[in-house]
Amino acid sequence: MTINIEKTAPAQPLLEVRDLAITFTTANGDVQAVRNAHLTIMPGETVAIVGESGSGKSTTALAAIGLLPGNGRVSSGQILFDGEDISNASAKRIQELRGNSIGMVPQDPMSNLNPVWKIGFQVKETLRANGLPHAPADVAKVLEQAGLPDAARRAKQYPHEFSGGMRQRALIAIGLSCRPRLLIADEPTSALDVTVQRQILDHLETLTEELGTAVLLITHDLGLAAERAQKVVVMYKGQVVESGPALEILTNPQHPYTRKLVESAPSLASKRIDSAKSLGIASEDLLTTEDSGKLAVADNVIEVKDLTKVFKLRSGLGRSTDFTAVDNVSFNIKRGTTTAVVGESGSGKSTVARMVLNLETPTSGSILFDGVDMTTLNNKRLFAFRRRVQPIFQDPFGSLDPMNNIFRTIEEPLRVHKIGDSKSREAKVRSLLDQVALPSSVMRRFPNELSGGQRQRVAIARALALDPDVVICDEAVSALDVLVQAQILNLLADLQSELGLSYLFITHDLAVVRQIADFVCVMEKGKLVETGTTDQVFDAPQQAYTQALLAAIPGSRLELPPEVA
Repeated sequence: MTINIEKTAPAQPLLEVRDLAITFTTANGDVQAVRNAHLTIMPGETVAIVGESGSGKSTTALAAIGLLPGNGRVSSGQILFDGEDISNASAKRIQELRGNSIGMVPQDPMSNLNPVWKIGFQVKETLRANGLPHAPADVAKVLEQAGLPDAARRAKQYPHEFSGGMRQRALIAIGLSCRPRLLIADEPTSALDVTVQRQILDHLETLTEELGTAVLLITHDLGLAAERAQKVVVMYKGQVVESGPALEILTNPQHPYTRKLVESAPSLASKRIDSAKSLGIASEDLLTTEDSGKLAVADNVIEVKDLTKVFKLRSGLGRSTDFTAVDNVSFNIKRGTTTAVVGESGSGKSTVARMVLNLETPTSGSILFDGVDMTTLNNKRLFAFRRRVQPIFQDPFGSLDPMNNIFRTIEEPLRVHKIGDSKSREAKVRSLLDQVALPSSVMRRFPNELSGGQRQRVAIARALALDPDVVICDEAVSALDVLVQAQILNLLADLQSELGLSYLFITHDLAVVRQIADFVCVMEKGKLVETGTTDQVFDAPQQAYTQALLAAIPGSRLELPPEVA
């Protein structure tokens, strides 16, 4: 009866944001983070807010659930939930709405799950706080509905015993445990590889449809927004600059910022950013195992042969089992080109990178750098090798010492390797900052004073300080929004062309691979299952696993015109 009444009742927005302004009080005065924001979500509808980091999308969502930081407040406008203005509701009223009416799935499962509490206890606390049955069977049912196998056993485990995808499912279980009418999903899959991402989003979609739950999806991924949402709201510098049906926004953007977002978003149809081409290397030469003499630049700078890594895993009672993380992998990196190693989390790609960096010792096989087996290097030659092969890691904030200013961070490799004096090192740092398009004024600033894109530029400058031949990029752009990601990819291509760098690019994002790589190695469960030029792998994948990876990319199922797709 209730369902029939709702179907015939006049449509009323579930959530309506009108002319919203959000202000933060800082030591330097008030800062308006959001102004004149507006959006509408109907019952059962999915609406996506997209925009770069700092655009105000998460702040707007947090205001709707009363989770703004202590120095933040709604300074004007309205947030109407089912017709009730909750923009300045009492703490008691907001607490009544949380869980039962408005749920949330936050971005980072590891920092949002308590590491010292078992998963089941955390679900139980949510159910109990909202006055719902919370016996072990009820907890197991919630986890099972979120797609966790063997839920009763999993409930007794801690977050660190879960994979990234399993932790995200646990957060979805908590967010939907009280069957809310609105679910706020803030970058719910940004840290997951494409196949796990698709599984999580498919399951989330199924659950919300069954419950009739509306979804406010916060994301910087336009393909994901267009594929999963009925409407898209674009935010820029705290304002909504465009909104409308998802496909209409993607195929016919009106605002200059939206057009820039669409142009910057990597896709399967993206073209390779010029680098190898500028060195005169044709795609067929990338597969040549022997130098023909025609292109001296295309010889192998690194040769990986029959590489295997076996880890000993402790299984209790003093016993251990063998786990083969990398299984008989072979590939070459041509000088001046980019080789991408792709695969799901746990496929072994980062272990390969660590062995190439000589941070892990292979169980068997060899890694030749300029024809020399790196596993045979003594300490002196290994020290010299590290000048020629440098890493750029995923998290620029985590890989930069927060106690060192930018000058000290970039200068450190020069000091360690006893290169130049203080005056020449300062000149080198200035030159490196110029290479990565940062002003010299950032030298005296600290990592926390820079944006994510600026921090990654600093990490690149540090990697270039010793004039390396090879740079290993381990998920170097996965934590960045699309505009900053596009800037970094173009920067890497420019540096490759200018300096003749060779890249080993580790990533789970195949759309990025399309833009940056000349040659692709696909890994599954430690094995190399497919190799080829980027065009060969993307245009005619031979293995079912590669086909599944490509099909899982957000937006790949959309029928878009060529200039957008």
